[in-house]
Amino acid sequence: MIHHVWGLLAHPNQEWRQIEHEGDSVTQLYVSHVLIMALIPVVCSLIGTTTVGWNFGEGGAVALSMGSAIALAVTFYLAILLAVAFMGTVLHWSARHFPTRPTRNRCIVFAGYVATPMFVAGVVALYPIVWLCSLAVVVGLCYSAYLLYVGLPAFFNITRKESMLVFSTTMAVGVLVLEALLALTVVLWGYGAAMIS
Repeated sequence: MIHHVWGLLAHPNQEWRQIEHEGDSVTQLYVSHVLIMALIPVVCSLIGTTTVGWNFGEGGAVALSMGSAIALAVTFYLAILLAVAFMGTVLHWSARHFPTRPTRNRCIVFAGYVATPMFVAGVVALYPIVWLCSLAVVVGLCYSAYLLYVGLPAFFNITRKESMLVFSTTMAVGVLVLEALLALTVVLWGYGAAMIS
């Protein structure tokens, strides 16, 4: 399933068709895709915040101790895993009026693949400069939105016009979840920085 990463980034229409035929379960998705891909932003943040430190453009960078960074990384990792499941639940709820409504499990699988660009964008955290990380988040979000837009009609077996309601609802909630994750990251990082002061 990790092999879908390149396909989703390079030729998403073809890759969505292949994913649809595989019929992965939530357990399969998490074990072979989400658990691995979610490590990218977590491990990169861990390395970046302990070796380089956060740079806000003023003065020197502030680095975390390894102990603080590991505790924060575990919390961040769990939050990402929960966010994927939550977004799958949002997709399931959004499709409640469609006759061919997919199961909640299939919606979580779909959400896990849609999040792939966000996971990949996390590599930028190796060098944690605020403007660079913000740019990576925006690019990842835009490509995740594109994957959602392309994949929804086939996934829900609906027309492009019908998929726009699900798309807009999912994107609105997705942006709120992303903002919550970013806020949690800032709060946790601030807590870790306060611990070493």
